Amino acid sequence: MKKRFSLHKIESELKSPFDEGSYSKFKFGDTAVAKQFAKELFEGFISEFKDELLEQEEIILFPSPYHSIPTASNFLCTYFKEQLNFFLFENGKPACLEGKIHRKQTYVEDYGNMSYEERINLISNDTYYIDKSFVDGKFCLFLDDIKITGSHENTVDKILKHYDVNGEFIFVYFAELMNKDIHPKIENHYNYFKVKTTEDLIEVINGKDFHFNTRITKYILLMQDSDFENIYNNISEAKRNEILSLAISNNYHLVEEYKQNINKLKDKIQWQLTYKKDKDKTLTLQNSL
Repeated sequence: MKKRFSLHKIESELKSPFDEGSYSKFKFGDTAVAKQFAKELFEGFISEFKDELLEQEEIILFPSPYHSIPTASNFLCTYFKEQLNFFLFENGKPACLEGKIHRKQTYVEDYGNMSYEERINLISNDTYYIDKSFVDGKFCLFLDDIKITGSHENTVDKILKHYDVNGEFIFVYFAELMNKDIHPKIENHYNYFKVKTTEDLIEVINGKDFHFNTRITKYILLMQDSDFENIYNNISEAKRNEILSLAISNNYHLVEEYKQNINKLKDKIQWQLTYKKDKDKTLTLQNSL
């Protein structure tokens, strides 16, 4: 059995049912927004599904599929889980479990500008895995930030059918496009509403509630030289190292379009480490004289 819940309904291109600026910052790693969105989403969700949730002895919560680097919606899922678990605790129920749909491949194309057919063709080349023994027969929530064409839900449906997984499934979205006359590229209107320049991106990265996600990592790795240099020179050493570590963990170093900036990042980090060591040696020598 499958059900669906969405907090916000998108009916018009001209009037958004949620704050577009906040959504854009959320998509590029602002987890304070993710926390607020999750609270709003849970409050809307529980008003409709409270009784159904309390009937369950076991609930599994799934974020959107990913390999190593979480997507923005994974952070939404993390904070939604906090809200859900506190609700279950207050009602004497066991905390939910968190599942994962594993994915192997990646793509460099801008998903937010694509039609339904283009999205399906793109993600059909991906490889997914779900643990049937963990999920089969369970009550499952599949959470994502936005439903534009339904390609994500369609993909999850195919994965469940492929692995012959049965159960009760609810797809939960922060927002859903209801007006099918609106082109799916409206997703990128929301994605880039507040983040249009490199300076905008630097401001988000240096925010106190920032965490890297798949979108911003790929975005940086595809940057032209001048923009990449601007980012590199205006973020901390820890964040530079984190980008490199995340890129390797997601096998981006094997993707041709990302190799140049990954290698540039590696060389810059190694050069700085060498320079720092040489400088420390020089200072130690000078102090000993």
